[in-house]
Amino acid sequence: MFTIHHVGIVVAQLDEAVAVYCRLLNYPPDKVEYHDVPAEKVRVAMFKGNTTLELLEPTAPDTGLAKFLEKRGAGVHHLCYAVPGPLQDKLHVLKAAGFTLLDEAPRQGAEGPVFFVHPKSAGGILVEFIEAPAATAG
Repeated sequence: MFTIHHVGIVVAQLDEAVAVYCRLLNYPPDKVEYHDVPAEKVRVAMFKGNTTLELLEPTAPDTGLAKFLEKRGAGVHHLCYAVPGPLQDKLHVLKAAGFTLLDEAPRQGAEGPVFFVHPKSAGGILVEFIEAPAATAG
């Protein structure tokens, strides 16, 4: 089973985008969660509702997010699914099933270990997986 954990949206200016989404969603600014992920060179703002919106601002020009922003502009970047059980197990299952993975092992994301499946083997969508907490696993 799975649940959508979050939708990742690339933005050029995080603070400006946060202000827009707070107004758009009537979301209290003091409830926005901010994370820096230095290893991925990204700043993140999380809007937590039934599904989380993850706004992503690249902090360096040599990243995949920066290249995405330059080529396509701001917009939906990826879908993240929460899966029950060890994340490494899901990675091995997908690899064995022939999916092209961007990671050989989980890496640190804004809210814990994650891994990505290449869009070319996932119907054109960049897919991220994160391990669901036991109480919320679908």
